[in-house]
Amino acid sequence: MSEEESVKVAVRVRPFNKRERERNATLIVEMKGPTTVLNDPSGENEPKRFTFDYSYWSHDSFKEEASGYLAPAKPHYADQNMVFKDVGLGVLANAWEGYNCSLFAYGQTGAGKSWSIVGYGPNKGIVPLFCDKLFVQIEEKKSGGEAASFEVEFSMLEIYNEQVRDLLNPASKRKGGLKVRQHPKLGFYADGLKTVAVNSYQDIENRMEEGTKNRTVAATNMNATSSRAHTIVGIKFTQKYQNAAGQETAKSSVINLVDLAGSERAESTGATGDRLKEGAAINQSLSSLGNVIAALVDKANGKQVRVPYRDSTLTKLLKNALGGNSKTIMIAAISPADINYDETLSTLRYADRAKQIKTKVAVNEDPTEKLIRELQEENEKLKKLLESGGIPEKLDDDDDDEEDVKSLSKDERERIRKELEEEMQARILASEQEMEEMKKTWEEKMQQSHTGPTVPDAGAARKEKESTPHLYNLNIDPQLTGMIVHLLKPGQHLVGSSNEESGETPSILLKGLNIQPQHAAFIVEGDKVFLDRCQSSPDAKIIVNGQPLTEKDELEHNDRIMFGANHLYIFAHPKQAGSQKQPAMTYEEAQAEINQNSGFVLGKGSLDDLILNDDLVEVMPAIEQANDMSEEMDKKVKFEVVIVPAKVLGIVGSKTEPSKRKPPEVMVKMRNVDLGLEYLWTKAKFMNRKYLMDEMYESFSDGEDINWPDERDPFTEPPDHEEMIGGLHLYLQSIGYKIEAKEQLDLTDIKGIEVGKLNVELWPCTQTGKVLRDEDAFVDDPETDLKGQPLAFKVKILNARGLPDRFTDIYCKFRVYTMEPFQTQTIKKAINPDFKFEQLVSFNAIDSQELDYLLNGSAYVQLFGKQVPKKREGKKLTTKQIVKKSGMLKGKDIGAENMPKATVDEGKVGYQFQILTLKKRLERLEKKMAQMNKVVEVAEKSSKMRVKTETIKTVLHAKNPDAVEKAIKTIPKDKGAGDNEGVNGQPPSQESKACVLL
Repeated sequence: MSEEESVKVAVRVRPFNKRERERNATLIVEMKGPTTVLNDPSGENEPKRFTFDYSYWSHDSFKEEASGYLAPAKPHYADQNMVFKDVGLGVLANAWEGYNCSLFAYGQTGAGKSWSIVGYGPNKGIVPLFCDKLFVQIEEKKSGGEAASFEVEFSMLEIYNEQVRDLLNPASKRKGGLKVRQHPKLGFYADGLKTVAVNSYQDIENRMEEGTKNRTVAATNMNATSSRAHTIVGIKFTQKYQNAAGQETAKSSVINLVDLAGSERAESTGATGDRLKEGAAINQSLSSLGNVIAALVDKANGKQVRVPYRDSTLTKLLKNALGGNSKTIMIAAISPADINYDETLSTLRYADRAKQIKTKVAVNEDPTEKLIRELQEENEKLKKLLESGGIPEKLDDDDDDEEDVKSLSKDERERIRKELEEEMQARILASEQEMEEMKKTWEEKMQQSHTGPTVPDAGAARKEKESTPHLYNLNIDPQLTGMIVHLLKPGQHLVGSSNEESGETPSILLKGLNIQPQHAAFIVEGDKVFLDRCQSSPDAKIIVNGQPLTEKDELEHNDRIMFGANHLYIFAHPKQAGSQKQPAMTYEEAQAEINQNSGFVLGKGSLDDLILNDDLVEVMPAIEQANDMSEEMDKKVKFEVVIVPAKVLGIVGSKTEPSKRKPPEVMVKMRNVDLGLEYLWTKAKFMNRKYLMDEMYESFSDGEDINWPDERDPFTEPPDHEEMIGGLHLYLQSIGYKIEAKEQLDLTDIKGIEVGKLNVELWPCTQTGKVLRDEDAFVDDPETDLKGQPLAFKVKILNARGLPDRFTDIYCKFRVYTMEPFQTQTIKKAINPDFKFEQLVSFNAIDSQELDYLLNGSAYVQLFGKQVPKKREGKKLTTKQIVKKSGMLKGKDIGAENMPKATVDEGKVGYQFQILTLKKRLERLEKKMAQMNKVVEVAEKSSKMRVKTETIKTVLHAKNPDAVEKAIKTIPKDKGAGDNEGVNGQPPSQESKACVLL
């Protein structure tokens, strides 16, 4: 008997992190009861309100106890115990009742998902508290004389790049990871996943530490980014007892505790605008999860839709949690900071959809014999199908597995038939294994779990660290920092990779990029520990405290050591710890130290510096790893970091503030050293490609063919890829005064190096395009004369001169204000292309922002083209040889000290424009003076001593010469001198008009 139940959703906001504090972030989240309010930091939109089952305020109002536990200082603070009481105890109660339970944490990287699920130190999260409480309650039941027996089994897996890794059995690594299969009784499962019997919370703690360590080792060896992996802790809790009929009955619950990968939006991760975005399996699972949730919401609202569970590994394994037999809780972790507004809003909307999902839950309670009989019947059915050759077109009738088989080709049908045959055989094997497990006693399961390598006692290992010098790893994910520990006991400890030729295994075994068989050596002499290079590996990369190691060096407590491209450690010496007042560096601080010693010293004062430092900490290690991968796989590519001012990229501001200055951007130059081609990638695009490079390198390490087609190869760009040759800022200040401008401007690349000249013109004109050549079009005061008035002008791009000869298909593109970009015609290969382009640009009624843009902003003109590859002549060299021969710096192109120069000297432009404006004003004044002289001349000929002020005003403000002539012609008709002067010195009559005495 099943019942329908909605997914419960809790939202939790964390404190500001260090990055947010440094950027003076402001709080944009409010919570009251179950309601969460998100305020738009720009003030443009109304606050967004969401209501959930729970809204947990963990931002402030806490105090740190002596143990390190963060306890409430005020009642509204939600500590770990409150969250467990509301959420964890509910999961535990459901497990005892025999319901399947799922709890998953969702949110952007760094939002606090792991804090809620796992916790840190004394602040234990839901998983350890749940496991501890489960065994406490089991002991209580046993002590109370309960006749039932209780079995707890534990598994831990990770999904990275759509591959399933068994974190309890890394030695079982298969090509492509564990296969995810579907069974009619068992649902989706990871075939071959190790499940171990556990008898206490200490067992689980040891297994979790083992799994986390294996996860850390794998992530370090394969350059994987842990924040992009999903971790699923599986606990199977079974209660066995005799029912009223005397049958042995099993009441079981499968509990999945899921820590999802960071939920960064596509534009944040670089999955937009890149031809390889569809190949980035790293983003696939979360995208599919969003699609599944959307479909389930539609289904809950009565729509007939297909739920695409099969679109990703994650959604297959979470099928029960989302739409099957499971009581499910989602914790959405959010940042409190204004700088994360978009990500937080996205998370809250995601959670708001999830709460509408309904699952059908049922107690899993059946006699063991019945379960075994059902599995046997299923097996018999499958075996008969296999023997008869009657393979069905699909195995199940799931609404998510519909496929139009009739439209498939013969080869596709045969492929599907083979896959289904393999699936049927796997189902038979899975059923047989499940029946065997049911027949085993608990003692047999425990004995089986303890065969093989002994699981280290986490407590004993921690105790040994307290007295022995050791290394511990640093990881960008704090949860993985300190998971790898190497004790340094007296003697020599060789560091390196395994050497298949000699069969020698170093005492500190490292794998991955740029690790030599004999990489380095630690020498422990008494209380002193030294690090030295190995003579057999002169090129081995060893960095200590940001500096390359050149000779034997004595280490001190909290020294930072980098081996190869990505093995970063802290050296800890317990006997020196008391005299060391500075805390150990974090991963980010250690990477920043390496960057600074590489020449990237950006300072720490401004917000721009902080943003750049954060980006460099993320990008520099990735570039080093990408270059090492390129050399090992001989991809003929080198990457370099470049810091580019926003203006060089044409980023001059937002739509609401177009003239506001933007900070520089960290970008990556991709250089094909064999063909002489260069491409500029955004940081996001490079990081997206880096995930694919890791995937290719893993295939390379497994001995697979990596001769991938260009459309899959992350180290290539297509032949028709367009690259920016150069750009310039076309300042529009002259148009603000309706002055024409003719310029030959320097085209510069991202480094500020001149790559050619561009001849451009700006002409004020009417709305219909008629050019205003008369100097009377000049506007003396734009604020008074232009605001609220229509304005039009022509942009003429005549030609470019002296361009590099390696480009073809050349064209210019530019944008004025917030209008759509304008583009010239494309010119085939030419170093002096003639564009002969003109574009009418018009504003209907100039407002304050548009006027500010015209007077202070610019149109950024970019020149694009396709590169023509140049074949390298002579002996074919490897990537490493080419890089070494060219003397290229590794991973660095320009640092802050070599920031690109401005494409145009703005001070010079302003000075030149001031001269031009003064010249126009002088011309206008001289013309007005000539007109006034003519008025005087005409008045004198007419013997007039006075001229009406109306006539003078007409002459002074006339828009054209005809109006001046017309006004002057009225002078002879004026009354003569003495006319209407009044009588006996009295004022003139009421009918008189004001006049000017000449």
